[in-house]
Amino acid sequence: MSELKLPSIDYAALAPILIMLGVALVGVLVEAFVPRRLRNTVQLLLALAAVLGALTMVILNADDRLVTAGQAIAVDGPTLFLQGTILVLAAMALLLMGERAVERGGVFVAHAAVTAESVDDRRQAEGAGGTTEVYPLTTFAIGGMLIFVAANDLLTMFIALEVFSLPLYLLCALARRRRLLSQEAAMKYFLLGAYASAFFLFGVALVYGFTSGIPGRVAGVDFATVHAAVEESSSSRVLLFAGMALLSIGLLFKAAAAPFHVWTPDVYQGAPTAVTGFMASCTKVAAFGALLRVFHVAFSGAAWDFIPVLGVVAVLTMLVGAVLAVTQTDIKRLLAYSSIANAGYLLVGVLAKGGVSGTMFYLAAYGFSVLAAFAVVTLVRDADGEATHLSRWAGLGRRSPFFAAIFTFILLAFAGIPLTSGFTSKFAVFAPALDAGQAWLVIAGVLTSMVLAFPYLRVVVMMWLSEPGESTPTVTVPGALTSAALVIGVLATVALGVVPGPLLDLANGAADFVR
Repeated sequence: MSELKLPSIDYAALAPILIMLGVALVGVLVEAFVPRRLRNTVQLLLALAAVLGALTMVILNADDRLVTAGQAIAVDGPTLFLQGTILVLAAMALLLMGERAVERGGVFVAHAAVTAESVDDRRQAEGAGGTTEVYPLTTFAIGGMLIFVAANDLLTMFIALEVFSLPLYLLCALARRRRLLSQEAAMKYFLLGAYASAFFLFGVALVYGFTSGIPGRVAGVDFATVHAAVEESSSSRVLLFAGMALLSIGLLFKAAAAPFHVWTPDVYQGAPTAVTGFMASCTKVAAFGALLRVFHVAFSGAAWDFIPVLGVVAVLTMLVGAVLAVTQTDIKRLLAYSSIANAGYLLVGVLAKGGVSGTMFYLAAYGFSVLAAFAVVTLVRDADGEATHLSRWAGLGRRSPFFAAIFTFILLAFAGIPLTSGFTSKFAVFAPALDAGQAWLVIAGVLTSMVLAFPYLRVVVMMWLSEPGESTPTVTVPGALTSAALVIGVLATVALGVVPGPLLDLANGAADFVR
């Protein structure tokens, strides 16, 4: 009888994940035992403390390069950089979620079980305190994302995918106003996400079958085994290509890449804006972190096979995002299609040899900018809540020049204007692609960036050159939490455009995976 051997676990390396998941469980207990009037403050401080503690451990683990937890978790440069990025952006998103000064009671529904459009629903929309279950849900999601970017085998990656996806489905349905739109968004996201997860899991099964053909080696779905199988397996290559395709569907869905992007505009529009910002920043970091690890570690030996296919996906994503952004009349849907186009630019970095550092820099820079953009969106309001239709933004520059100027700057950063983080980010992913001989991707990126600049500039023109009308909303004075998130986002967008060197150097030094 063979002796059971437990896997070695480096708890210090896993500390960021353990802190977030542990605090999420504590948050559930807070919901049960802390009086309702204190829950928002307690939960927000608890979640922010967890993020700060996890970020501290990421910094302390900066020199770690190891595989732990039975080969399931890899702690290396990309893991630590992406985990740190997720935690910083999550802190900004938590500030937006915790804001109670902009809208009385906060942005979340007071009682999730209340029937939409009912008398009770209208009553809770008038200012009852928002549900505080959002904080443990968010910390669970953050913990799942930290595992997702560190996963060293496909099953661990799938579990992490579900850990951060399920809370997001719920968070999307918890908007205080426009409840039916919010619930519709959550249902679409859930159904399509379930299909994407099924594709991913089926891909895991096919890849496992492919690894069974390695001479003298046990089949498995850890990345070292998959990498060896790509080089040595005698199994049919059809299993490999089909498995890669199905895995890609699951990951590209989370990244909001075409043609798996159809959920994005509806969900971005219907979800509470703070949750939309959280998804646009943190989920994108997690999705592309997983894509980097899967294709640069597990399937790197099949690069000649997947680069042309994913290159076509990248071009299609850029084209769909840029062209359809031009037709949008809602600011949140416009930012959704902008997010889709940016997913295409990020794919260029994923596919380029030496593009890991540029992709990680892009993810951090874009995350700061998009959270700042959604922070401004939360402030443009009327009696019915946020005024997101573009026609309502006409003349906003004359009614509130300060916030219109901030939003203009963010839009110019999205357009890639020099001295903003958007320009530096695009350069960081396009330069390695040119060096790798993928000029066709760079040309597509430049052309679609020119198209995408039009809807951004149209909003700028509407804000500054149109006269305010009776329907032009006011810009609410932000509370301390929204102000903090906005200041961080704007300063980071400026700093990463003017002095990007420190973060670029950090990304370059963290670009090597453990294998």
